[in-house]
Amino acid sequence: MNDVTNEFSRPVRTRQLPEATQALEAAPGERAALARRFDIVAVNSLRADIALDHDGDAITATGTLKADVVQSCAVSGEDLPVRIAEPLSFRFLPARLHDAEEEVELEASELDEIFYEGESFDLGEAIAQSLALAIDPFACGPDADRVRQEKGLAADDQPSGPFAALAALKGK
Repeated sequence: MNDVTNEFSRPVRTRQLPEATQALEAAPGERAALARRFDIVAVNSLRADIALDHDGDAITATGTLKADVVQSCAVSGEDLPVRIAEPLSFRFLPARLHDAEEEVELEASELDEIFYEGESFDLGEAIAQSLALAIDPFACGPDADRVRQEKGLAADDQPSGPFAALAALKGK
C-alpha cells in the first residue's frame, strides 16, 4: 500500500478472514471525504455486502455495492441524485506473485486482481474505487435538453461539427 490515507479504509488480515458475509458501511465523514475525492456533490449512502474466501494464494471477495450519490448534471450543473447498484468481484493476491517488470496481458476475469503487500489488504479502498468507476462522469439530468436548446448546443444524439449544417440542408 502507499502512504495515502484512504477515506474508506477497511483493512482485512489475510490469516483471519471473517466467515460470514460482511456489511461495510461508510460513516458520514468517510462519505464526505469520498465525495471530495470523486468531485461530486455528495455520497449520501455507501454499503457493500461482501463474502471473502481463500482460493489458493488468492483471496476472493464477491458481493454487491449500493450507493446513493448526488452529482452535477454534465449540462446544466444542477444536482442530480443517482442510485448505484453494482456487483463486486475482486481477487486479492500477494505482491510476491507479481513481477512489476513483467508485461502481462489480462483476461476479462483477471481485471479486478489487486496485489497487496504484508499480511493485510484494504477492502474498503477496493470498494471506493469501484464506486468511482460506477459514477457516470457525463450524467445528464431532466433539464439537460432544455439547457442545450437555450445555449444553442446540440444534443448528444444530434449531428454536430462542420457537416451538421450540410446534413440539415440535405432534406430541403
